[in-house]
Amino acid sequence: MSDLRKKGLIALIWDFLGRVLTQASSFIVTILLARMLSPSDFGVIAIVMVVVGITQIFADVGLSTALIQRKKLLEIHYSSVFLLNLCFALVLASLLFLAANSIAQFYQIGSLVPLLQVVSVLFILNGLSTVQYTKLKRELNYKLLSKIEFSSSFASGISGVICAVYGFGVWSLVVQIILQSTFKAALLWYFSGWRPKLGFSLKALKQLWKFGFRMFLVAMLNAITERIDYLVIGKLFNSAELGFFQRAKSVNLLVVQYSSASLMSVLFPVFSKIQNDTVRLKSLVLKVTNLLSLLVFLLIGGLYINAEPLIILLYGSKWAASVPLLEVLLLSAFSYPINALLVNILSGRGNSKAFLRMAMIKKSIFVINLFIGFYWGLMGYLYGLVAVAILNTSISVAFASREIRMAPYQFYKPILIQLLIASFSAFTALLFQHYFTLALLAKHFISSLIFLYSFLLLNFIFKTKAIKLFTIELSSNIRILKNGITKSRAPRL
Repeated sequence: MSDLRKKGLIALIWDFLGRVLTQASSFIVTILLARMLSPSDFGVIAIVMVVVGITQIFADVGLSTALIQRKKLLEIHYSSVFLLNLCFALVLASLLFLAANSIAQFYQIGSLVPLLQVVSVLFILNGLSTVQYTKLKRELNYKLLSKIEFSSSFASGISGVICAVYGFGVWSLVVQIILQSTFKAALLWYFSGWRPKLGFSLKALKQLWKFGFRMFLVAMLNAITERIDYLVIGKLFNSAELGFFQRAKSVNLLVVQYSSASLMSVLFPVFSKIQNDTVRLKSLVLKVTNLLSLLVFLLIGGLYINAEPLIILLYGSKWAASVPLLEVLLLSAFSYPINALLVNILSGRGNSKAFLRMAMIKKSIFVINLFIGFYWGLMGYLYGLVAVAILNTSISVAFASREIRMAPYQFYKPILIQLLIASFSAFTALLFQHYFTLALLAKHFISSLIFLYSFLLLNFIFKTKAIKLFTIELSSNIRILKNGITKSRAPRL
């Protein structure tokens, strides 16, 4: 086993473990807050975080991504990026503070003014810790990153719940968000071991800029298109409707978190390290495409047949309006994880030019749906997202197959196979739900078992490459980890 694969596997496990623990604590906190706060509260804070999220992109301008992608780095690269990020953070914090009143007037929500002014401090907190985070990520030190993410999420979550119990309302969410960034920044400074030096070099920034600038443009496009629907819904509908949409979208993101987020986070630095070894890269891409398709459609199917109890039992009946929104969003959920893999091929090989061109095409399609979809209301926009997801995946396949000279059908085959298997399995489970009258929990528990059994059985019957790879990789990686544990426990002579 190569050293890179071993490092990648360990990084993947730690990142996934960290995400599970972080998401679990965040999930529990969100459930508690959702039961104590109103959909309108979540709608208002959604507007705040969207404004911050879009603006935050300008605090880094893609240089952190360039730090990961570039093979050879000097200390001056890190210090220069740190100082530039900090300057941008101070400027953006000031601009948001001053613009808060205008944004509140646009949405006709007076409470936005103090909320936006307080959360403007997030720019400074993130600016102080971005380079430390990037350095640990480049080194594949996901063990430390996972501990930091979980600790900051857990501590801030408890603080948010305490504030909600004492009647702080929407400010409970603000406290949680600010404390999470504060704890994260403090822990990164303490444990990363890196401190900025008093050095700044335009030459070093220019070396990173060629790749980083295009990545910044892509990140900006992504940030706008991923969040602009919040801004439009907040303007066209009331804050409660936005709250329902925000809750549905956050549950939909579980597909990303548990199917691919860890994998994509690790794959970019791994792809960067083997960017010139095309044969090795192709083999890895084929493996990941098969495994990712299996996991993505398994998760989507499981969430789809359980959308109603997931929302109502966890968050309460006042969130029932989120159920149909979640069901439609799940139909497009396959796109993000698979697209993330395909675009990582381009970014990992340093082809930021193709990366940017592809992003602009895909975002243009999204914008068309944004203008047309809302003509039929919120559901019209969501169904349009399903069409956008299909088109975007096709575009990503075209660019990725050209980049590493693979036939497009090698990407489509595992995706379509798992789509058909998941669709049939979900249909079987939904038939059971329709024709059998049982208690809500019992009905959905049995239908979930039916879906899981059918999904795995069909994969084994048709001997899909995905299930073969899954069993081989699972047994192989368990053996590797056991050997690693045995060696670490062996006495030193």
